[in-house]
Amino acid sequence: MNVTLYVVNGSHPCATAERALQLKGIPYKLVEFPPPMHMAAMKLLFGKRTVPAMKVDDEKISGSRAILRRLDELQPEPALLPADDAARAKVEEAEAWGDDVLQPLVRRVLWPTFKAHPEAMATYSEGSKLPPIPVPVLKLIAPVATRIEMKANEASPDTYPADLRTLPELLDRVDAWIADGTLGGETPNAADLQITPSLRLLMTLGDLRPLIEARPAGQLALRVFPDFPGDAPAGIIPAEYLPAAA
Repeated sequence: MNVTLYVVNGSHPCATAERALQLKGIPYKLVEFPPPMHMAAMKLLFGKRTVPAMKVDDEKISGSRAILRRLDELQPEPALLPADDAARAKVEEAEAWGDDVLQPLVRRVLWPTFKAHPEAMATYSEGSKLPPIPVPVLKLIAPVATRIEMKANEASPDTYPADLRTLPELLDRVDAWIADGTLGGETPNAADLQITPSLRLLMTLGDLRPLIEARPAGQLALRVFPDFPGDAPAGIIPAEYLPAAA
C-alpha cells in the first residue's frame, strides 16, 4: 500500500491528517505545495482546491474528515471513533464543528493578520520541505497572496474583529467537551485531531496565546501538538479587536 499525503505546511487540517497517519503507524509520502498556489494544483489533481488530500495507491480522498474515515478502515487501531453509538455521535458532532466552524474561523483570523504584518509569515515555514522565502520577498508577494486567501476564505475587515471577539465562547465549548469526556481521552480521537490543530495554530499568534494556553482547550492542544510551525509576536493584532479576557 502506497500512501501519499498532499499538504500545505502549517495548515491545521493538514496537521489533522498527518497526525492521524502517525497515530496509525501508516508509512506515507508527503507532497507539499505553497499557498495560494496549492489551489490550482489540488483542483487539477483532485478536483477540489483544498488540502489535505490523500492517495492510497490509485484511490483519491479529499478532506480531513474523509481521510480519517479511510484511515480507520485501513488500520482499525487505534480507533479514531468510539465503538459506542452515543459516544460516537458526540465525537462526530464535535469533529464536524471543528471542521465547519472553528477551522474556517482560524483562516479568517490568520490571513488578515498576515496582510497587515507579512513579516510574521516567515516563521510559518518551519519544517517545510520548500525553500524558505526571505522576508523582503514575503513583503512583496503578500498583498497578492493574502488577497487571494482572504477571498477564498471569506475573510474581510468586518469578519476579522468579530471572529476574534467570539473566541472565548468557542473555547468555552471546547472546554465543555473536554469536561464531559468527548475530547481529551488517552488516545486522540477524530474530534481531538480536528479541533486541536486549529487551537494550536491560533496559539502561534502571541496576542492570542495567553487567551488559550491556560485553558483545558489550550492544554489539550499542546498535548496533541506540542510543536507547531509559526511564532508571531504579540502586538500585531489591534488591541481593540482582542477579547477582554486576553
